[in-house]
Amino acid sequence: MSIGNSPSPPPPPSDDRPPVGRVLYRARIDAGLSVEDVSNTTRVRASLVYSIEQDDFSRCGGDVYARGHIRNLARAVGIDPEPLVEQYVAEHGGGPDQTSVAPLYETERIRAEPRRANWAGAMIAAIVAVIIFVGFTLFSGSHSGSTQTVAGNPSAGASSAAPTHPKTTTPAPAESNSAIAAAPADKVTVKLTADGGNSWVQAIDSNGRYVYQGVIAEGDSKSFTDQRRMRFVVGNAGAVSLFVNGKDLGAAGDAGQVVRLEFTPGDPQAG
Repeated sequence: MSIGNSPSPPPPPSDDRPPVGRVLYRARIDAGLSVEDVSNTTRVRASLVYSIEQDDFSRCGGDVYARGHIRNLARAVGIDPEPLVEQYVAEHGGGPDQTSVAPLYETERIRAEPRRANWAGAMIAAIVAVIIFVGFTLFSGSHSGSTQTVAGNPSAGASSAAPTHPKTTTPAPAESNSAIAAAPADKVTVKLTADGGNSWVQAIDSNGRYVYQGVIAEGDSKSFTDQRRMRFVVGNAGAVSLFVNGKDLGAAGDAGQVVRLEFTPGDPQAG
């Protein structure tokens, strides 16, 4: 179930600065993002995003995690996190970070316990390797005298190895800032240009990989190519112009609107 925008911003503190949660709330609204959009980008639970926007940090698990969440959420909505972290320290204490805490709060994954060494398996593998080596040595020795050399052509009797061909792989979709020239018919090529303001963008390739997540600043552009399909989530869609497979499709949506788009090779069609 999608958690929408917070029903009301938290009340301001006694000084002139708005609370940290309110700043994050307003920045998210200005970027045209929902709580669920920010949660998907930062991997911070939607309920925790909502609590932080209410200036409630009791569920963060401590000051180190709270500062980490503030940095993560601020970057996701396109604002500088450091003033907010300093304000949090001044209001709640905790002191500056001594070490980087990004791995602790970004994914919130449960670490797997290290596996114990499987000595029995290693011993079996070593025995098998020795047997294969001895067998190969005996087999090679029994056939070493069968090679004949033709007079005048020392290499005629040598066995020739079959030509090998390098294995080709299909490159993964790559992000590019170059303009779309002649778009190939067998690929999908999408260029997003933020010509009407800042916009938060999430790009997903045909394998489900996130090839880009972040804010495209006004005046900048991003280009993406894939063999089969590209999907996008675009915040503040009215600020973004689309060029798909070499064609200008105009604005991605209305100002402040969050849209989800999908494109395939050939004539551009939004999914």
